[in-house]
Amino acid sequence: MEEYFQLILNGILLGGLYAAVGVGLSMMFGIVKQVNLAHGDLMILASYLCMVLITHLKFLNLWTAVILVVPIMFAVGFLLQKYIMNRVQGMGMEPPLIVAFGLSIIIQNGLMLIFSPDSQSLETPLAIMSLRVTDMFYIPAIYVIDFLTGIALIIFLHLFFKYSYLGWAIRAASDDENTAQLMGIDTRNIYAWAMGIAISSAAVSGILIGATKNFYPHTGPQYLIIAFGVTIIGGVGSMAGTLLGGLVLGLAQLLGGKIFGPGYQLLSGYIILLALLAVRPQGLLSKAGRAD
Repeated sequence: MEEYFQLILNGILLGGLYAAVGVGLSMMFGIVKQVNLAHGDLMILASYLCMVLITHLKFLNLWTAVILVVPIMFAVGFLLQKYIMNRVQGMGMEPPLIVAFGLSIIIQNGLMLIFSPDSQSLETPLAIMSLRVTDMFYIPAIYVIDFLTGIALIIFLHLFFKYSYLGWAIRAASDDENTAQLMGIDTRNIYAWAMGIAISSAAVSGILIGATKNFYPHTGPQYLIIAFGVTIIGGVGSMAGTLLGGLVLGLAQLLGGKIFGPGYQLLSGYIILLALLAVRPQGLLSKAGRAD
């Protein structure tokens, strides 16, 4: 029983990280009706950027580097939407998908040319620290940090969309673009702000991933698939649904790996995904068209 308790706790902690991975994709999917296939690669780009800052600026540690990386990635997301994605906005689903796919290939190959295909990681003392639960049960401290950061990110975005003027404008553009324009809202500029926020959240999750696991230039699509799973399980555009989707996917993977073997972790998670789609195809807490 203690072994299963440890698996469940680790699955919950992993779910917090998965929620952070998926929240940016869910937000853009719900607001702009845009699927960003480069979401995972932008996360890994943030990991590499953080690594470069720590390596070349010796006075920076992981947490101070975050303060620099997140605004940089916000600017990347804002400019990407404003000057590239907005040009194909409203042309159907295919043009944004093709542009994002091209960006994904550029990022992967650029990272490979600059950093080589070798494994990288973000060094932090938390990676080797453990928290004692019982005499026989320890959990990695970085897992706890991942979970708490994921929860904090979800809460922050929920409060931002509910109480800030910019959050109201983003929700208005999401609900009815034409009416929002009649009310004086520049929806194209609002979409750029939304993408900046989404990529900022992706940067946070990318840094958490880099501190928790090894990463490679081609790691992005792996986390894009996880983000899709979280978004579909929880419901497009729902902050609470994203958190719930992350928890479901994390628990399903670890418990499935225990029952069927480590090689079946991903398969177990997506079997649960298919089962939930059969029962509730809109997601557990769907708020279609709105980031709540």
